[in-house]
Amino acid sequence: MKKEQPKGEKESIPEARQEKNQKHSLVDDIQGIFIGCLLAAFGIAIFSHMNFLVGGTAGIAFLIQYATSFTFGPIFFVINIPFYFLAIKKLGWMFTAKTFISVFLLSFLTEVIPRIFEFSYIDPWFASLFGGFLIGTGLLMLFRHNASLGGLNIVSIFLQENYNISAGKFQMLIDSAIIICAIFIVDISAVLYSVLAAVALNVILAINHKPGRYRVMS
Repeated sequence: MKKEQPKGEKESIPEARQEKNQKHSLVDDIQGIFIGCLLAAFGIAIFSHMNFLVGGTAGIAFLIQYATSFTFGPIFFVINIPFYFLAIKKLGWMFTAKTFISVFLLSFLTEVIPRIFEFSYIDPWFASLFGGFLIGTGLLMLFRHNASLGGLNIVSIFLQENYNISAGKFQMLIDSAIIICAIFIVDISAVLYSVLAAVALNVILAINHKPGRYRVMS
């Protein structure tokens, strides 16, 4: 004899499927991308003030900034250009367009924030942790709106979506390697704080951006 399901359970199954297939609206994407870029840009502004750095293409941009007279924003925008070809081929035009907008917006905001917000003193321990959390949260918001900050973020998302490799763990390995290279450019104490910042950033991604955990996509 077939067991009858409770009425409430029958009604909840279609609702769960409907929620699972729900997509972000244009307004959702606009606010998510803007706030994600703003959080990440504020974290980058803190790092720039403290001579810290982070991994990925942002880390490369920091290294060039500290070694030359160029600022972070233009460097970050230019070095991301080659990665768009991989994004178009493997992740689609929509993802690439959102990523391009995100990179442009972040580059712009990192130039604007130091002009409208002045840093006087920040404890280096707090700066490394808080800055890492800010950037990690900003990246998480972008990932959940089918965007990224380009560069190795594109590679990490591609590996997670196609080979089930954690974006956070992959990012942590690459970031650690890049920060080690910074020993030759910045003070060793800044490098050590940067390692702590990279851990804080990637803890946010490793815990909150696991495959299958977030189904709502743009």
